[in-house]
Amino acid sequence: MIETGKLKIIFPESIGVVEVELTGKNPKTAEAIIKATPFESRVHLWGDEIYFSTPVSIGQEVGSDVVEKGDVAYWPPGDALCLFFGPTPASRRGEIRPASPVNVFGKIVGDLTLLKKVKSGEKVRVEWEP
Repeated sequence: MIETGKLKIIFPESIGVVEVELTGKNPKTAEAIIKATPFESRVHLWGDEIYFSTPVSIGQEVGSDVVEKGDVAYWPPGDALCLFFGPTPASRRGEIRPASPVNVFGKIVGDLTLLKKVKSGEKVRVEWEP
């Protein structure tokens, strides 16, 4: 069981701290990410999705083919964390579609438009604040 707290995704070179609220969906995925914190990675962009590798390797829990703006998810094939803030190259009209099903476990708190300032290749750090 996960204690309450905040997942912080820090982009030190651009927008600073992005806070993520856990939704209660995919609790095994959320717990694996929290246990792996703190960790650092490098950002990749795919349309209006930021993703980056994690030290976590966990399979599909309850996968989502389509996600909502602001969703934070784990992508099992890439062992990656994904932040969705708009359409991806796989999206169809009016939806946000990951490359393949993801385990959604959180929601970004705050202004999603700031995520457009994040650049591919920049450092990212993930921390858990109980």
